[in-house]
Amino acid sequence: MPLLHRIVRTDSPVICFTIDGAPCEGRAGDTVLTAVLCHGDRLRHSEFSGAPRAGFCQMGACQDCWVQLEGGERLRACTTELTEGMQIVTQRGCSHG
Repeated sequence: MPLLHRIVRTDSPVICFTIDGAPCEGRAGDTVLTAVLCHGDRLRHSEFSGAPRAGFCQMGACQDCWVQLEGGERLRACTTELTEGMQIVTQRGCSHG
């Protein structure tokens, strides 16, 4: 079940992206964090404890929302705007949701 539910900007242009290879849709102006949490209950699992993580500070000051793109690039999900065709990897070998 998604952690976030969209209540505004429902008519903004659709942006297609993937999460762990699964096709998803976000909206223009979404951050990566918002887009991912509109599709699932976590952003990723902690590499230290395995616990689910969903971001912490929401303003780019902590290290909790780092995700990786399919090409290996790392980015902060809370401060990075979603772009068309983005391929987000939350954790290799684990299904999302």
